[in-house]
Amino acid sequence: MKKIILLISLAIVAMSFTYQGNTDAIIQAFKSGNAIEVSRYFDDYVDMKLMVKAEVKNIGRNHAGITLKAFFEENGIKGFEKASDREIGNTMYMTGKLQGSSRGYGITILLKVKDGKHQIVSVRVN
Repeated sequence: MKKIILLISLAIVAMSFTYQGNTDAIIQAFKSGNAIEVSRYFDDYVDMKLMVKAEVKNIGRNHAGITLKAFFEENGIKGFEKASDREIGNTMYMTGKLQGSSRGYGITILLKVKDGKHQIVSVRVN
């Protein structure tokens, strides 16, 4: 009986740890202000909404990287400050503020685990 309780306790403890994967590297990529580095973490297809521009769904990784790079350059993005994150199953939301040359921009990032690593599937900048 003691062994069963011990096994159940160990299983609960093991399941309570949040899967971090490569999220620290993704955060560092945003902090560097380097859109090309950020785009390395894009899924094959990404949804993007940048400020007042229309939302674009299912754009390819390369096109999304070029779009994000143009946004970073136009707005002088030099850093990122994470505000919060929440993970449920294989999905993670991360919010924060991009630090531009003249102001900050709110950002929401949706990530999904694919092949054991988090990949960005949606970027929304307000």
